Amino acid sequence: MTDYHATLGRHRRLAILRFLSSLSTLTSNVSILTDVLNGADVGVDTSRDQTATELAWLAENGFVTLSGPQDFLVAKATPRGIDIGLGRASHPGIQRRST
Repeated sequence: MTDYHATLGRHRRLAILRFLSSLSTLTSNVSILTDVLNGADVGVDTSRDQTATELAWLAENGFVTLSGPQDFLVAKATPRGIDIGLGRASHPGIQRRST
């Protein structure tokens, strides 16, 4: 993986956690998250498979829980993921929130 691709991954992970942390349910699905990542506010070109890969990474590291079938994953932020999304904590595999 190139440095550029690793940087994109860190940015995707932060954007996912920021978005989930902003929702009252802390929950969203892979399709909506892909749209958020591709939207003007984030602007990181992302396929649905890439979103699912980042969600798997976030789940393995305890930042989200996943449910649903593989083709329609639903992610829910954990307390640890919320702390990252709100900028109260950091992790080397996730871009540090700047604002």
